[in-house]
Amino acid sequence: MAATTLQTKLARAREADRAALVGYLPAGFPDVDSSIRVIQAMVEGGCDVIEVGLPYSDPMMDGPTIQRAADQALASGTTTDDVFRVVEATAATGAAALVMSYWNPIERYGVDRFATELAKAGGAGVITPDLIPEEADEWFAASDAAGLDRIFLVAPSSTDRRLELTTRASSGFVYAASLMGVTGTRTQVADTAETLVRRTREVTVDSGLPICVGLGISTAAQAAEVAAYADGVIVGAGFCQRVLDAPDLETGLIAVRSFAEDLAGGVRSR
Repeated sequence: MAATTLQTKLARAREADRAALVGYLPAGFPDVDSSIRVIQAMVEGGCDVIEVGLPYSDPMMDGPTIQRAADQALASGTTTDDVFRVVEATAATGAAALVMSYWNPIERYGVDRFATELAKAGGAGVITPDLIPEEADEWFAASDAAGLDRIFLVAPSSTDRRLELTTRASSGFVYAASLMGVTGTRTQVADTAETLVRRTREVTVDSGLPICVGLGISTAAQAAEVAAYADGVIVGAGFCQRVLDAPDLETGLIAVRSFAEDLAGGVRSR
């Protein structure tokens, strides 16, 4: 299978001796058309990869900021088909476009249908935070058929055996959740992050699978800190917060673009 856009973006960042910047935003926040403009500003500011969130009413991993953003997206009537429209617009920017989704909406939409429509929209892969490899046979088949990357999560609590199983099932990258908890900005990066990346590298030494770190990164300094040992830095709540805080969309776009530029400077400083 040819390299996906995601694999290409991460490889190029590695060749440039830097980490990739991965930004997250729920599709439809604050509405579908506006979310496309926000994502465009994120890419203009320096994001290499965009996680397009599929808004969900029971987001067990998401903190209050992303929950507020997802609630606005749901209130505006965002559907799974709208998510694919946002993915298509994201791919058109040149960034690698992923979907971040809990498993229930994918299953409800139809697993094969979801994979097919995402690939048709130019999506490179899917992050499934509540799906484990042992329960993912249907997703393995559908994602393989559609040529999509599968991104599973590891956490500080993951055993060595769990790390091995998860990384073996992942492609594109493995998502290292830096702490046990929900998404959101924090004053410092959890000290468990670097240890988790080191442990994960021990089981990916042969495959060379990139490791991207998320949860709690909210400043350029934190991005630089994580970029020193990870292949990618994932930021979500910080982008959502700037849109939530802005008095209007145009002001929010300026804040988002500036924030992405700061973070991009951080990941490039390692």
